[in-house]
Amino acid sequence: MSRIGKLPIAIPAGVTVAVSPENVVTVKGPKGELVQQVDPLITVTVEEGVCHVTRPNDEKESRAKHGLYRALIHNMVVGVSEGYKATLQLHGVGYRVEMAQTPNTLNLTLGYTHPILLQLPKEVKVETKTERNQDPLIMLECADKQLLGQICAKIRTFRKPEPYKGKGILFLGEVVRRKAGKSAAK
Repeated sequence: MSRIGKLPIAIPAGVTVAVSPENVVTVKGPKGELVQQVDPLITVTVEEGVCHVTRPNDEKESRAKHGLYRALIHNMVVGVSEGYKATLQLHGVGYRVEMAQTPNTLNLTLGYTHPILLQLPKEVKVETKTERNQDPLIMLECADKQLLGQICAKIRTFRKPEPYKGKGILFLGEVVRRKAGKSAAK
């Protein structure tokens, strides 16, 4: 039995979980509403403030999907009740970030010849923080954990952290493993 899949999902107050006959799970809460299509092999039941995910047999495919869909539904419940947050740090000389004139658009200056304008989905709340003598920060908040991860990955692709000078876009608290340059090898 899947150790993750057999765990029940506690539904906090203010959150409703509904399962349609087509195996579509809808979770509503104070932070928003999320929808997930569940594979027909997996059965989702909601009773007395607890959600259970079960599988019909011990075949490899159903075992794999059992833990997956339990984790996805749990992430949805946590997302609509508490939300997910991520903070990115721009580490490099001249790296700047600010909100553009259009809503939910970031204006990133990362050492290229032109600024990068990134339009974010309306589900993602973004805030920038720039203090003197400190690295600029991008604070993102969203109910959908998967969407938040995709947005963070997209922002990081503009300047990946590099090991020689430690420059790039990092998660707050992330440590870049530094390498010695050519001059140190002599």
